[in-house]
Amino acid sequence: MTPREALKKHWGYDAFHPLQEEAITAALSGRDCLVVLPTGGGKSVCFQVPAACSDGLVVVISPLIALMDDQVAGAREAGISAGAMHQNLDAAQKREVRQALEDGSLRLLYLSPERLVLGDLSVAIQKRLRLVAIDEAHCISHWGHDFRPEYRQIADILASWKRVPVMALTATATPQVQDDIVAQLRLPDPLRLVGSIDRPNLTFRALPRDQPLEQMLAVIQRHPGEGGIVYAQTRKAVEQFADKLKAKGVDARAYHAGLDATLRSRTVADFTAERLQVVVATVAFGMGIDRSNVRFVIHAALPRSVEHYQQESGRAGRDGEPAECVLLWGGQDFATWRFLARQENSDPVRMRGMERQLAAIGRYASAPICRHTLLSDHFGQELAVPADGCGACDVCLEETAALPVDEALLTAKKLLSAVWRTGNRFGSGHVSKVLRGVDDEQIKRWGHGQLSVFGLMKDAHDTQLRRWIDQLIAQGHLVVDDGEYPTLALSEAGYALCKGAGEVRLDAPAPPRERKRKTKRGAAAVAVAAPADASLFERLRTLRKQLAEKAGLPPYVIATDAGLRAVCELKPKSVEALALCHGWGEKRAARYGAQVIALVVAP
Repeated sequence: MTPREALKKHWGYDAFHPLQEEAITAALSGRDCLVVLPTGGGKSVCFQVPAACSDGLVVVISPLIALMDDQVAGAREAGISAGAMHQNLDAAQKREVRQALEDGSLRLLYLSPERLVLGDLSVAIQKRLRLVAIDEAHCISHWGHDFRPEYRQIADILASWKRVPVMALTATATPQVQDDIVAQLRLPDPLRLVGSIDRPNLTFRALPRDQPLEQMLAVIQRHPGEGGIVYAQTRKAVEQFADKLKAKGVDARAYHAGLDATLRSRTVADFTAERLQVVVATVAFGMGIDRSNVRFVIHAALPRSVEHYQQESGRAGRDGEPAECVLLWGGQDFATWRFLARQENSDPVRMRGMERQLAAIGRYASAPICRHTLLSDHFGQELAVPADGCGACDVCLEETAALPVDEALLTAKKLLSAVWRTGNRFGSGHVSKVLRGVDDEQIKRWGHGQLSVFGLMKDAHDTQLRRWIDQLIAQGHLVVDDGEYPTLALSEAGYALCKGAGEVRLDAPAPPRERKRKTKRGAAAVAVAAPADASLFERLRTLRKQLAEKAGLPPYVIATDAGLRAVCELKPKSVEALALCHGWGEKRAARYGAQVIALVVAP
């Protein structure tokens, strides 16, 4: 069976996504490869198709049990013999997987790096081993944004096995991280397949955090009844936001590592099964969540790095349909991350690395430049954006407008001058009052009403001044002391800017009457079920949920939203016709076809 035949037979797809076929061809021809594809780019197909085409065994080293179990379930639904070995299996389940491994019927075996290191399956694995796939391969890198010690032992274990091709896969890797993955895995001459990091179906917005609850509700209300994730920086913030959203009538629940394990498991299960709309979580939530129809991801504070943001926001719209990613940020977020980093590890090398990461995510959040362009630039890729913008971010949608360069520089100098003339020892609120000429008791106490900058920006609104101050912090011209009372001070870059060296970009919201809505580009213009099919689509969703609950599987494993929409469009009248619909394949069509077709032909 050829790869294209396997793709159609098992998954119901007519064509591969970019670079999938090249990765599969490399694996089947015995060549190592490094595959960098964005979330939703179909990395799992790259190693599952070789398992379907070969009579050998594909071993997948994967980080999380929930992720492994979902992918095993998906492979089985597609008609591929798959199994996983981990501590959550009972004795009978482990025996079943071992037996399939020993008798040669298993095609796809998932292992965590910790389970691999135990070594008890090595002999049985090597009898039929054809390919080793290492998912989330950035974890192996010195420079990666995640760190898992057992990943660093993989190369030694593979060196002791018989030689088979190795496929390393990740969604986020800068050129530096790519080089390090190759070096750490000791791959002599791998084929590098690096897809576009850009996700055109995602609309990115980076907004100053003003009234976070209201800002979150505005996003949630744009997606009624649809699933989403809200990320917060601390456990306390997670619980507060979850409670406030629930008080506003949102079906929301908190998730963080400090909660009871049973509650956490139930939350994951309910969200995956579409019984829960919104999860408010720390970044402990999400890596193992494979739900494809998450329609929005909100960050209530800056993530740790651009790499973290790419991973976390990428959990939206994995099905290729439009989704929204909103980042709410403030200048204090930088100080919070520095404080947390010192609590975890104050090693100078790591702290310098963290500062570089914060500078990069700060530029993304604050600079009024196309968000898609900024993300692509960070990962060393050039994005061809039309002259009128990407049409899928707050800047290109003209929801956020940039100040002219000269005006931005003059504004920045006024703000920096006020910080310096007040002694580099006051917070943004006090600096704002000085610039606006607010002659209150604090101003009088310190004699700041006599400064030359007093009232220099008297027509500006306090919210706007604080917004610009946050942008100066994010772009490295101001630093925030993370003590009990956060105070501002000029950085070296700030002093240089005052002397005309360096650059700064400041934004300002466009007046609402001038905001425009542009047509999104590329894959963002995804077809949805026509209004006449809306009723059928909802009936299919209900059936999918019932089937999933009966089988103990996530709904998307039964069928994706895109698969349901294909049924709405083509209205198949037979199992054979359903098998030809996008995303179904022979096994799913045979298993669920009668019930699906009954809904299609129902009056």
